[in-house]
Amino acid sequence: MGVMETLTANQAKTQFGDMLLKVQRAPVQISRNGKPVAVLLSVEDYQALEAIKLRLLQEKIEQARADIAAGKLVEGDALFSSLLNGEFD
Repeated sequence: MGVMETLTANQAKTQFGDMLLKVQRAPVQISRNGKPVAVLLSVEDYQALEAIKLRLLQEKIEQARADIAAGKLVEGDALFSSLLNGEFD
């Protein structure tokens, strides 16, 4: 994946039409005061991202069902602790 084009918030405002054309080719990052604040995606890219998220969630649910069927259970406190620590597997 190449380097994402970055526009300032002011450039995004003044070049809105051009920016809409650019996002049809690749996402565009918007920055304010030199810090990234948003990424503009095409509808197709957004839908693809949502489909990936849904597929991952479905895989997690299927794995949880298999774990339950196999008797692999986790205490609620342990689960929440692992989630808070960023451990998602």
